Amino acid sequence: MTKPFGRPPGVYSVQPMTSTSNEQRTFRVTDLGTLAVLAWSGEHPEDEKDMAFLLAYSLGDTEGGPEATAEAMRTLLRDAALPIGGPVLDGARNPSLPVGLLVEAEQAVVNMPLVKAQCVVPPEWLAAVHLRGHAYFMITTRAWPEGKPGSPVDEDALRDFAGSEETMLNAAHCLLPVRRLRG
Repeated sequence: MTKPFGRPPGVYSVQPMTSTSNEQRTFRVTDLGTLAVLAWSGEHPEDEKDMAFLLAYSLGDTEGGPEATAEAMRTLLRDAALPIGGPVLDGARNPSLPVGLLVEAEQAVVNMPLVKAQCVVPPEWLAAVHLRGHAYFMITTRAWPEGKPGSPVDEDALRDFAGSEETMLNAAHCLLPVRRLRG
């Protein structure tokens, strides 16, 4: 994972919606705290071509702290049938995947049940997503207070967080095909 861009990560726009899981736990988007999405591109080890990456995470800034946001994120992912820790779900092979990616006007928009994320993406990310037709999306239950929207993200800090075993094992992983607005 290389070449993180220096632009500020986008922030999820959240609406006060609720859902109930099989355990009757009420999900409130506000329980997730501040959610951010970060886009970067980097060489994929299998074919040495650039891959477009998106990482969604909470800052862990709710009353209950990182533990509460992790629980809320687990509920969101469970309700959306997105397995934590793998496997990587391929949206091209699974059209009913409840996550979608729209790319338009240097913006990436990720849609999930109850949550919508939007961020500005750099030219290298756009080139990588155009080359492959999809982006690798990871949404982690692990809080990252240091990844504040509007602050530059150091390449080493991004690698340490996004590439850590704890982050990877506590995340849902998807390949999201790119959709574009029809005009």
